[in-house]
Amino acid sequence: MKQLYLAIALVLGATCINSIAQVEAPAPVMPASLLWFSPPNNPLLQGSWVHGAEQNTGPYILRVKLAASGRIPPHTHPDERNSTVLSGTLYVGFGETFEESKLVAIPAGGLYVVPANVPHYIWAKDGEVMYQEAGVGPTATVPAKR
Repeated sequence: MKQLYLAIALVLGATCINSIAQVEAPAPVMPASLLWFSPPNNPLLQGSWVHGAEQNTGPYILRVKLAASGRIPPHTHPDERNSTVLSGTLYVGFGETFEESKLVAIPAGGLYVVPANVPHYIWAKDGEVMYQEAGVGPTATVPAKR
């Protein structure tokens, strides 16, 4: 039995090493190559799929630019999202109604997590903000019910 386990381990190890060896170099995604889009009802918001896409199964990374004073009204996502603020200060609140008193300031370098299906809203109160969201798709953005 030990020989069987050893044989399986050797095969799996060789497969992993072979897979790693096939990757010759990293393939960076440079900011200049990003394709930006804006939703029709929010011109102060721009997004770009850095890795993956909304409808794809698997991990994704979405880069977001929110112009000064830009807001994203209460909404949910079907998956948990981890968001890192890259520049500026992003104000985030949880709930189905935009309430300034519930906003939390997330400065550049900060990360916040929004659990799946939790209504939240965002504001670039102090100036332009860039942040990056990561999760596992497929995903969507669903306006909160009022």
